[in-house]
Amino acid sequence: MSRQVVRSSKFRHVFGQPAKADQCYEDVRVSQTTWDSGFCAVNPKFVALICEASGGGAFLVLPLGKTGRVDKNAPTVCGHTAPVLDIAWCPHNDNVIASGSEDCTVMVWEIPDGGLTLPLREPVITLEGHTKRVGIVTWHPTAQNVLLSAGCDNVILVWDVGTGVAVLTLGPDVHPDTIYSVDWSRDGALICTSCRDKRVRIIEPRKGTVVAEKDRPHEGTRPVRAVFVSDGKILTTGFSRMSERQVALWDTKHLEEPLSLQELDTSSGVLLPFFDPDTNIVYLCGKGDSSIRYFEITSEAPFLHYLSMFSSKESQRGMGYMPKRGLEVNKCEIARFYKLHERRCEPIAMTVPRKDVVSRLEEEMRKLQATVQELQKRLDRLEETIQAK
Repeated sequence: MSRQVVRSSKFRHVFGQPAKADQCYEDVRVSQTTWDSGFCAVNPKFVALICEASGGGAFLVLPLGKTGRVDKNAPTVCGHTAPVLDIAWCPHNDNVIASGSEDCTVMVWEIPDGGLTLPLREPVITLEGHTKRVGIVTWHPTAQNVLLSAGCDNVILVWDVGTGVAVLTLGPDVHPDTIYSVDWSRDGALICTSCRDKRVRIIEPRKGTVVAEKDRPHEGTRPVRAVFVSDGKILTTGFSRMSERQVALWDTKHLEEPLSLQELDTSSGVLLPFFDPDTNIVYLCGKGDSSIRYFEITSEAPFLHYLSMFSSKESQRGMGYMPKRGLEVNKCEIARFYKLHERRCEPIAMTVPRKDVVSRLEEEMRKLQATVQELQKRLDRLEETIQAK
């Protein structure tokens, strides 16, 4: 009799736990803009989410502990003259946030401790350099005051926020079409981009040169997202020729064939990948989905291992991801997401069960398997009796 061997992993039993109603942020008007960003940014002090605004663009910033119903007249950050498309907290200062907008500008804001008491209209600095809407803003992971922005003019600008000067420009000669995603490597030495021309590029920003590129990582025509993961690998999400959603893992030194390629389902929402370098787990959140899938990345074949899926009834309009320093590690929390509903923001904690809980589950599983074997024996004896008669 063949026995199925289950792969050993610390994170095989990770599960998602949605927050109780009183720990959610209620009555927030999430933006209706059709743009494939998370619409939410979180850090250990604040949660920020892009909201509907008349006569311009705005986003709401709430202290993390201020849960419950949000006043409809709550002050917002409302300096943009057109809808806000992306927001990002500075990793070096929890009070500083950057925003990119359809008004072609990037603005950097300073949020006072305790949150806003009045609408914030004056940014610390306005960065003007794009000729079309700015859809991506992301801070350098290790260098202070370095901000990257990407616009629909097919240009990537790297800014020195202290002086307001663009210190690097990657023009349309690098990306001839719309840029779908940009991600810094963990040490900030490289950036990885995906573009509408169906190419994924790895770029060394200091030299402005393309180090490696992959044509058509996914055969479909829908948007591709790409992020750096561990050990010089990149992970991409996209669509097959038959419009099935896919996730693929690539070695940046050998981009000819993927290390792993898995088909997921036939939903139409773009998958937003979030990678945790401490646990080597990547979480895939689809806009319009009601689930979060998570995979573990290892250094041995087949490299990408499906762990489990958190599912709920309501679909998500966006997703925020809490940095590690904002988690409750004494409760075995390894990640936390902030799921945007139409009128609500719901925290979801990803937790590793304690060892005694896992042992109890495994003991129950062994008992269940023994019961199944006993039933199978009884069934065999019953069949023998019937045949004998």
